[in-house]
Amino acid sequence: METRRTLMRSLAVAVVIAYVIWTTTAQEIKVKESCCTQVSTAKVTDPILNITLQRKSLPCVRAVIFKTERGDSCSDPKQKWVQEKVKQFLRDQKTKP
Repeated sequence: METRRTLMRSLAVAVVIAYVIWTTTAQEIKVKESCCTQVSTAKVTDPILNITLQRKSLPCVRAVIFKTERGDSCSDPKQKWVQEKVKQFLRDQKTKP
């Protein structure tokens, strides 16, 4: 009887540990998928809806994320055209009523 009780307690602890590991891992994967892990040098020509600056935090890289109607584009912040697009976007935001 005592053996069965010990076995049930051990099983309950194992389930709790497995649950904690599973939820922690699921959150980490979600974060990794929502960041830029590489950048493109291709120019963004679609109208920009929003801009996000992403800091480097491995596996995520430093990037400017342009949000457009077609989706998000991860761009290299060192590129001159990216810097100009950001400046233009900020100017346009200031002039909007």
